[in-house]
Amino acid sequence: MLITIADILSPGEIEEVRATLGSMRFEDGRSTAGWSAKLVKDNEQAREGAALTLLRERVTKAIQSNEVFQLAARPKALTPLLFGRYGRGRQYGSHVDNPLMDGVRTDVSFTLFLADPEAYEGGELVIESVSGEEEIKLPAGHLVAYDSTSLHRVAPVTHGERLVAVGWAQSYIRDSAKRELLFDLETARRNLFAQAGKTPEFDLIAKSSANLFRMWAEV
Repeated sequence: MLITIADILSPGEIEEVRATLGSMRFEDGRSTAGWSAKLVKDNEQAREGAALTLLRERVTKAIQSNEVFQLAARPKALTPLLFGRYGRGRQYGSHVDNPLMDGVRTDVSFTLFLADPEAYEGGELVIESVSGEEEIKLPAGHLVAYDSTSLHRVAPVTHGERLVAVGWAQSYIRDSAKRELLFDLETARRNLFAQAGKTPEFDLIAKSSANLFRMWAEV
């Protein structure tokens, strides 16, 4: 399941995040890559420290409080966010994310875009699948979430600077198809309520959605 979510951060919050990152030191991003990903990862990441800890807490809270993200990912735990910077010529070649990060099983990967699309050229997140490739480049403050099992890459930046926050979620629902089914049921349930209120049909969908979640959840 791949989903884009708008307005995780407001324009004012984005400016504050950028200002904070502008005052921080960055280091070689390969320090957090697996042994094979190190061969294709070429970016910089914000260095650990008190400022990064506070920034992580703030942005993580914004992501976790987003209702669509909660319904799509069903997160049980999140890894610490990484804030990445890609200048001209930087990229991240094709790779699959590590299955475990900081003791968290990675079921859902997500990228929060922090730079305006017109501020840089290239730098698209490319999700690879048997049906082809999907290029993703979103407005600042928007987020894309996708299955961590996917091969993906970041296209070379040819002008400007790409700035993102990336993270991973362990889901209560390990299976992607089941997460998507629950998301669709919840969307239908809420739309039905908006149209007709609490009807018998609404109650049946609510019952099925809740019981499937109960059946599949890993706690």
